[in-house]
Amino acid sequence: MKKTLIWIGSVIGVGALLALVFVFIDKPTNIRTVNVSGECLTSAPKDRTAVILRVTTLDKNAAKSMKIASAKMAEITDYLKTLDVKMQTVEFNSYEKTEWNHVTQKSENLGFETRIAVEVSANNTDIIESVLNKFAGQPNIYTENLRMFSSSEILKPILEKCLSTAVENARIRANALLSADNHKAGKLLSVSYGNVSYQERPFANYRVMAAKFEESMDTGAYAGGGLVSKDTEITVTVSATFEIK
Repeated sequence: MKKTLIWIGSVIGVGALLALVFVFIDKPTNIRTVNVSGECLTSAPKDRTAVILRVTTLDKNAAKSMKIASAKMAEITDYLKTLDVKMQTVEFNSYEKTEWNHVTQKSENLGFETRIAVEVSANNTDIIESVLNKFAGQPNIYTENLRMFSSSEILKPILEKCLSTAVENARIRANALLSADNHKAGKLLSVSYGNVSYQERPFANYRVMAAKFEESMDTGAYAGGGLVSKDTEITVTVSATFEIK
């Protein structure tokens, strides 16, 4: 019986010792880290052109105002369906319109105004110009926000490459900070987005009248019979943590 107790005690002792060893082995060592930011500046070509076509009607009768506006927008969309464009409704609103009369010093009811707007975009500027020329000068139809932009298909690979560049720039900055202490950046432990911004540089505002473009601000935005615009500017900032070696 005494030998059995000694054996059990030995097993417990060895088990406790092994447990201490494993605890020591599993205990993580302290890792020194450095956290720095990295940036990337690049640009993407603008491959699509867009414009908003807005129908606005005013009538004393609300139902008639909506009917006229809907019929005119149906005419527009029927034409757009024959073209290689993307379109989406961006506004459908009908409300009672009032105006302040400075003579009588009171608000006057002008009727019911209905506003329906659709954004049209295409990868060919000639198509958008044909749309503008088609509806230029027509009553109750207005154009706004003529612009060129970079599609998501164009932006995605450029953005991914820029993110990688931003991380590499962060590593370069970390190495510069650590060089004075004879250390360098090792394994990348974590990275997060600091900021991603786009600068579209849109066209100046335009009014389309008498089947031609009429500039309102920037004389260089419409030149040589075609639309021109600068590339989309992209800025990416990341926060990266590296192991110090």
